[in-house]
Amino acid sequence: MARRTLFAVILVAGFSGLALAQQNGKSSAAGNEDPAALEKAFAEKLTGATLAGHFSVVGRMSTGKDHTDRYEIDKAEKIEGHRWMITSRIKYGQHDVKVPIPLEVFWAGDTPVITVRDVTVPGMGTFVARVLVYGDRYAGTWQHDKVGGHMWGMIERTPPSAAPTPAKPKL
Repeated sequence: MARRTLFAVILVAGFSGLALAQQNGKSSAAGNEDPAALEKAFAEKLTGATLAGHFSVVGRMSTGKDHTDRYEIDKAEKIEGHRWMITSRIKYGQHDVKVPIPLEVFWAGDTPVITVRDVTVPGMGTFVARVLVYGDRYAGTWQHDKVGGHMWGMIERTPPSAAPTPAKPKL
């Protein structure tokens, strides 16, 4: 009984705090951010970064085989409003292509949600996705034509490509 009472007090206090913050014109502790600063930090986080992670396919039993994917992002830039252009190298299945992807970014407080709406990648198909980015992690859902699932992983700095060593001149 004491546990239920304590839980109820915590729940009511949490909702009361949320309601009070909303009455004061603030949605929550994460509602006071400068949108331009958030967008700048997001662009900097993704430019030169790699999303390295995993994906699942809904309706398919896991075989124990690891499904990995990788998105090396050259540049993330805001175009206008919620519209962004992400230039990325996509490694997905047998595909390995570099393409600019038009998408939208919406904000849940200080948390960006990447929104891909029916974007066709030549030779690969049409994609839909919702991907939440928080700290150095990402997670979301994806749809590729009739197949869909979940994706998750880490955001890492893309290592600089090793420049080829110049040949030594023959003497």
